[in-house]
Amino acid sequence: MAKFVVTPSSEAQRDAWLGGTIPEVERVRPGLWSVPVPIPINPLRYVLVYVLELPDGVAIVDAGWNTDEAYAALAAGLRVAGYDMTDVKGVLVTHLHPDHYGLAGRIREASGAWIALHPADAALVHDRYDEGAIDALVARERAVLVRSGVPELTLDELAGASMMIRHMVSMAKPDRLVEDGERLDLPGWDLRAIWTPGHSPGHLCFVSPSRKVLFSGDHVLAKITPIVAVHPQSGPNPLADYLDSLAAVRTLDVEEVLPAHEYRFLELAERVDYVMAHHDERLAEIERVVAAAGDGVSCWAVATRLTWSRPWETIPPFMRRAANNETLAHLTWLEAKKRVRRVPGEPDLWFPEANSL
Repeated sequence: MAKFVVTPSSEAQRDAWLGGTIPEVERVRPGLWSVPVPIPINPLRYVLVYVLELPDGVAIVDAGWNTDEAYAALAAGLRVAGYDMTDVKGVLVTHLHPDHYGLAGRIREASGAWIALHPADAALVHDRYDEGAIDALVARERAVLVRSGVPELTLDELAGASMMIRHMVSMAKPDRLVEDGERLDLPGWDLRAIWTPGHSPGHLCFVSPSRKVLFSGDHVLAKITPIVAVHPQSGPNPLADYLDSLAAVRTLDVEEVLPAHEYRFLELAERVDYVMAHHDERLAEIERVVAAAGDGVSCWAVATRLTWSRPWETIPPFMRRAANNETLAHLTWLEAKKRVRRVPGEPDLWFPEANSL
């Protein structure tokens, strides 16, 4: 597949991403700021929090991780824009992952701001972040890995791999639920919510028709593709959801995409086409691996034979789990299209449809 490179709308932001540094706070346009908030121990390095000026304060899109460093960076960015943490009236969270949702509760404590999520993600907050529910979620993740064929020696390590970041979220139930198509009550803004499930069941993007900008969260990024995986809190066919969600934003009349990571860019439709083509290639590669195995192959075995950005042996446990579950999402999509067939068991085995039992 020919490489497609988007045009950055901020050269300084793009250069910071490529240079391995954190960009500066930027005034994107009148009434709108971009504040990078650092993410600890993560190749993404930062989440871009967007500050929307209101007549009586600001609203923000996403929040960052719940660390002192992240809180201080957000507070400093607000001061550059001429505001204080107490001026935050609302937190629009694109989805419930820790780098987007983690600080929301702490911000609410400081300012009284409301927190908004899509209902599908709001329904997952308790099981994901409440101390009393975490063991059950880990057990469900372990069951997914068992059926994927993950080796016994690494099962527990992979099942609990995300627990190391659990403390980076301030448990906070949302105050508002935002539905697909809802117009947000933000004076001076004409934001409309677009439900874009896939990366998470309740992922939201926000579009401003008058400013012709799309706050894309993790749905569409400039260089990387978001993880779309089967796991205990995913939908039954998250890749199908994601591809449908890409189609839903492709034709939006916007001039600039404001993602949560990397840097802002211009070409929404072209980037969407490229991401869709990437998934087509991955689906074809997985189909070839299943066909080559002939007599049935586990999801884990398929994952180990795919092309990744680095050798499989060098991928850390958390990312191996993500790779397995993303492979499972692609297999599930192929199964729904009757291009492969699953024989349930421990592990499930995958066969080419023509040779299935």
